[in-house]
Amino acid sequence: MNIAEHIIVPLDVPTKSEAIALINKLPQVLWWKVGLELFVSAGTDILTLLKERQKRIFLDLKFHDIPNTIAGACRSALAHEVDFLTIHCTGGKNALKAAVEVVQHAANHPKLLGITLLTSLNSRDLAFDLKIPLELPEYVLQMALLAQESGLDGVVCSPQEVEQLRQICGHDFLLICPGVRPKWSVTGDQRRVMTPAQAIGAGADYLVIGRPITQVTDPVEAWEKIASELATI
Repeated sequence: MNIAEHIIVPLDVPTKSEAIALINKLPQVLWWKVGLELFVSAGTDILTLLKERQKRIFLDLKFHDIPNTIAGACRSALAHEVDFLTIHCTGGKNALKAAVEVVQHAANHPKLLGITLLTSLNSRDLAFDLKIPLELPEYVLQMALLAQESGLDGVVCSPQEVEQLRQICGHDFLLICPGVRPKWSVTGDQRRVMTPAQAIGAGADYLVIGRPITQVTDPVEAWEKIASELATI
């Protein structure tokens, strides 16, 4: 497999200069994820830079607001020609549909992805902190079905839920997985994890792999180790 087409590397750094240094260090990376930390610091300049370098952009701001505000935020994102855009499924069907309505007729519109449940949360958090009386796999499935019924292109989920979602949601529904950790890396604050090979084998379309690549002494070596692991699939 071509690793560059399936691995998304997060630019989880606080400044534009640090982001540029990381991009320069890993020219083989096609997909970069821009999240809240960098976007609040660098604004849309980082999106312009990535487009100029012909990179693909996963704008992961996890919109969560009333439908009108969600629609406006998606409309603003269209100007930057990002490839993926995230929205919390817990915003509800009206908010999800408002996003779909904005982007579906736009040229080169981004793929809309629903956030099912953050991978930093586990079953205990779901039950005791959020007071949701569903088992975690069932809750994630319900969020994914809500996203699919609302017209979204896919969801973000942990690799542990991929196999079930692939079976039920079908092969045309995108599944993007954070919480992917090679065996040689530390788990950190991710609770529901798998190795890259396991996640792809379960049916994931894209893997978000951050700290095992970006927070090591030699990011290029880490990238190559992951590429070697996936080359056997």
